[in-house]
Amino acid sequence: MSERTRVTTWDDPLETLAGVRGMSGLESLRAMIAGELPPAPIGQTMGFRLVEVEPGRATFAAEPAEFHYNPIGVVHGGFALTLLDSAMGCALHSTLEAGVAYTTLEVKANFVRPLTSDTGEVRCTGIVVHGGRTVATAEGRIEGADGKLYAHGTSTLLILAS
Repeated sequence: MSERTRVTTWDDPLETLAGVRGMSGLESLRAMIAGELPPAPIGQTMGFRLVEVEPGRATFAAEPAEFHYNPIGVVHGGFALTLLDSAMGCALHSTLEAGVAYTTLEVKANFVRPLTSDTGEVRCTGIVVHGGRTVATAEGRIEGADGKLYAHGTSTLLILAS
């Protein structure tokens, strides 16, 4: 067996939280893309990044890697589920005013083909389907550069009053 090592660094999320005070969700997400705010630690840990955002829509990019593998030789479903949850949550976040937060209530995913380290970069786009006052829903898709669908899902999110 040949052991591999991966070192992960991240920024203090509480400092980032302090930096977004007074910003709308869209403003804070755009600041992350521009490098004015650090990305969330989960993205640095899992190896994905926010690449596009507009009101009601967010896209992350990632390259499935060996360190995402499960014991059966493919990328663990948790990687895809984390991408979906992040994209769908940030899609909602992009619609929220300053001081309004959210949390995921439920996520459902369908994995339609395996991800491997040979897949190459994938993009996961989340779109708000319904943005209510207290509950919202979103859907997401993970697709390869060739347009192949790898996974899709839906999310129910709770909007937390400021």
